[in-house]
Amino acid sequence: MSFKSPLMAALAATVLAVPALAQEIHVLDTYARSASPIAKTGAAFMLIENIGDADDRLLGATSPAAQKVELHTHLEEGGVMKMMHVEEGFAIAAGETLVLQRGGAHVMLMGLTESFEQGKIIPLTLVFEKSGEIVVDVPVDLARKPEGAGTKGHGTGN
Repeated sequence: MSFKSPLMAALAATVLAVPALAQEIHVLDTYARSASPIAKTGAAFMLIENIGDADDRLLGATSPAAQKVELHTHLEEGGVMKMMHVEEGFAIAAGETLVLQRGGAHVMLMGLTESFEQGKIIPLTLVFEKSGEIVVDVPVDLARKPEGAGTKGHGTGN
């Protein structure tokens, strides 16, 4: 065995391992829901941790479960809560967690291609500025109550 072969093998192993080591975004506690079985819209909620040393940004999302997917938040305007598309996405500072929850920042799925039934798994691809695409399986949980029921939730960053 020549010195060249083990060196090339070690180099190849290192290069192939870099994407796995570079994964500095963790997606936790995912769930999705819709208002009813015949609803044409739904939403996905989750915690997105940036465990890296560099800031990142959630730019958007896609899913075969919907014709259109956008990042949304709720803002109070004239005493009325309104949902709005956040085109610039959500910043996630290094070492911080973005909270996507009911009443705050969330992933909006519009033009559902199938009904959201309890326990169904919805594939969702999250698109990040630096971390690229991360695919997550999001379970439909129609029974889950909002965290801190009665309080308004807000995602970190915007």
